[in-house]
Amino acid sequence: MAKKNLEKLNAGRVSIFKIKNRRGYAALCMNNLTEGRSPAQAFERMAKAVKRSGFLLAGSVPKAR
Repeated sequence: MAKKNLEKLNAGRVSIFKIKNRRGYAALCMNNLTEGRSPAQAFERMAKAVKRSGFLLAGSVPKAR
C-alpha cells in the first residue's frame, strides 16, 4: 500500500472547550468535532480525525476555553 503524504497542520487551529451540562471536553477543527474526558484525549481523537482527511497535527495540546 502506498504511503500517504500528510500536510502539517498547526495545533493552534484546534479549538478545545468544556461541554456545558456534560462531563468532558470537545475539540473542533476543519468541520470535525470530537469529544473526550480530558482536553488531551479530545485532541488525540482530533488528530486521528484530521489524519483521515490527509493532515497531521503538529504541536502540543492547546489550552481549553
